[in-house]
Amino acid sequence: MANKPSIPKGTRDFSPVEMAKRNYIFDTIRSVYALYGFQQIETPAMETLQTLMGKYGEEGDKLLFKVLNSGDFTSKVSDDELRERNVLHLAARFCEKGLRYDLTVPFARYVVMHREELQLPFKRYQVQPVWRADRPQKGRYREFYQFDGDVVGSDSLLNEVELLQIIDTVFTRFGVRVQIKINNRKILTGIAEVIGAADKIVDITVAIDKLDKIGLEAVNEELAKNGLSQEAIDKLQPIISLSGSNAEKLQVISEVLKDSEIGQKGVEELRFILRLLGALGEEESSACSKLNNELQLDLTLARGLSYYTGAIFEVKALDVQIGSITGGGRYDNLTGIFGMPGLSGVGFSFGVDRIFDVLNALDAYPKEATGGTQLLFINFGADEVKYCLPLAAKARQAGIRTEVYPDSVKMKKQMSYANAKQIPFVALAGENEMQQGKLTLKNMLTGEQELVSPDELIDRICQ
Repeated sequence: MANKPSIPKGTRDFSPVEMAKRNYIFDTIRSVYALYGFQQIETPAMETLQTLMGKYGEEGDKLLFKVLNSGDFTSKVSDDELRERNVLHLAARFCEKGLRYDLTVPFARYVVMHREELQLPFKRYQVQPVWRADRPQKGRYREFYQFDGDVVGSDSLLNEVELLQIIDTVFTRFGVRVQIKINNRKILTGIAEVIGAADKIVDITVAIDKLDKIGLEAVNEELAKNGLSQEAIDKLQPIISLSGSNAEKLQVISEVLKDSEIGQKGVEELRFILRLLGALGEEESSACSKLNNELQLDLTLARGLSYYTGAIFEVKALDVQIGSITGGGRYDNLTGIFGMPGLSGVGFSFGVDRIFDVLNALDAYPKEATGGTQLLFINFGADEVKYCLPLAAKARQAGIRTEVYPDSVKMKKQMSYANAKQIPFVALAGENEMQQGKLTLKNMLTGEQELVSPDELIDRICQ
């Protein structure tokens, strides 16, 4: 017997019920983006490695899925190169393309290529799969969807405020309690300056971004391994362990960074954002209503990707143990990598697959979101089908999801089909019903059935 087919680890199939749930997620997010004037784009699954490499930091580059060149990809490689078995070198020779790692870098490439067509500031959203050569585990997949929103061509911090409002609105509509963490990469740069390790900013941010996953001791070990002095590590401890309200944390870090110009700028940017969101207290909350979900300043939040330059934020579900379900920040220099310096951007990504897992864990889907067919017409034969087809069309015009069973088989089999698909109503039209211009409507939940006109059928199902 042939081996049963399988799919790669870290990927998933989705059933019709699961797709109904996912479409609920997609539609909810789309509707919120539309409220804020965002427009949808798409980019190719593959990008050139020249576009992708060097944009995600060293760790990110290792997780890129590379695509072998077509044809004889070894033809331009010497035997000596093959014998050396230098994996990185050979990958560069064998591969010119890769699967996209996220949607942000392809978006930056899109902006540069289509700059003359865009009206700035340009607000875009994009929902497509991305791929990462990561180790699969709970909540972490090799193929998963992201749902990004970005604004380019504006330096205003009002964009950050709006993005945080979008995040809050989406999760409020989902009925999921979340904690929104916020920080600023300028503050992290300032911290690196004041502890005497300005040249280690990348190592510091990558390490402390793992604090929730590996703990403080392991973070300190990684910092030491990356060349930070013990004195610098000691100075970092009270900063990353800072507690209190958002206002109290900002006050303390402002004092710590009083001699760092870039650090002070980061503090002021956060104060502006939090003030408008009404998160610093009653006296400063008049500019904007408070978020429904918890907004917390977290100085350990680093967002490891190297292109962030300003405010950064991350979202975690409060009632389900899972990693970040949304994250993003400002990336002023991203398009400069593609030859367009000075174009500021800010954006974030909804982790659709993790949100899907969260909503499943909480059973938070509304019934109408996962509903399938509402009405099934039983097939008794050619004459009966000819009678039922116009009635099915009328039901569909009324917005009722309707099927006509395609085969004239035993009624038991057709009713089993309705039960298996959890179809709540079945319509039957035999000789007697057709003579009267009516149908028998059966409620599959209660077992009740009644003789109704086509209009009454629609009323019964829609009520």
